[in-house]
Amino acid sequence: MPTPPPPSPPRVAPPAAAPRVEDRASGTAGPVAAAPGAPAAPGAADVGAVHPDRPTVRHLGDRAPTYAPEPGALPLADPGALEDLVPDTVLEGARHGVCTLRAASVRGDSARYRGEARRDFLLTARFGTGDDALVLVALAGGDRAAAGAAEAAAELCHWIGAAVGRSRPRLADDIRSGRRDALRSGLQRLTDRGYGRLRARAAELGHSEEAYTAGLRALLLPIDPECRTRVCFGAGSGGVFRLRGGAWEDLEHDEAAGADPEPGSDAGPGFRFRAAVARPGDTLLLCSGGFADPLREEGLLPAELAARWSDPEPPGLAAFLADTQLRVKGYADDRTAAAVWEG
Repeated sequence: MPTPPPPSPPRVAPPAAAPRVEDRASGTAGPVAAAPGAPAAPGAADVGAVHPDRPTVRHLGDRAPTYAPEPGALPLADPGALEDLVPDTVLEGARHGVCTLRAASVRGDSARYRGEARRDFLLTARFGTGDDALVLVALAGGDRAAAGAAEAAAELCHWIGAAVGRSRPRLADDIRSGRRDALRSGLQRLTDRGYGRLRARAAELGHSEEAYTAGLRALLLPIDPECRTRVCFGAGSGGVFRLRGGAWEDLEHDEAAGADPEPGSDAGPGFRFRAAVARPGDTLLLCSGGFADPLREEGLLPAELAARWSDPEPPGLAAFLADTQLRVKGYADDRTAAAVWEG
């Protein structure tokens, strides 16, 4: 049987009367004007009025973000390396047993304006079949000003994904059996090796270790409907949150999350681990730093998401993408988020 979850972590407390910006279905909010000097998206202000059922991208707060809400310039392409091009947006979804997954990775407003590539990376994969299968969601994001951040994020997620896939039978058994200590130690070793590979690769490429790295968050989701344990781990910037009973909880601000690395750890600024038992109606959200920062620092964003996600039915892919693009002035980095709705 899964071990009981640790004591309830602190709640991310939104303002008591945080205003709604729009209804996800009706799009009744007023238009968003781009700040002076930023390129406007043609016709974007009229989308909600002309197509009231279409999800739209809005901003929260009294001041519009500096940049326009839609993509501007494409990144510069090398005709000899077209396989290295990164799309502006990646959108993924799945349903397994009692769980519904929604995931998105979106180029930040600043990168869109400057014609730079998305540096965040998102990987979703199912390993195995039947009740023994595991779903992995891994996402990573680096400093947008650091050379090699995009490559480091992709390399880290691919390493984690391959290692989890090879270890899937043992990991699935440990999760079902509630062997929390074994999971923590094994996943920390795996994460350490991933960051060790980044350090070695940085030396090969002539980058500093600080430039060739990324914050990581990963989720192991058992397919078995009888197993409600959800395992999250990672290091560096990012976050893991849970929406329960209409209120957000920051799961990484609990001492039981294990934020301190063991001696000799390569996992950057602290390995984080959480094995929690989900309840019907929960929504678990893991995200890169570009989305975790405004969730922690701007009360309007968690309040708006809580209102949008209060419906027992998970949002569709288009609606989830619009939700993750709720913009707040001062936050222009890439955004990557994955959420699991528990049925």
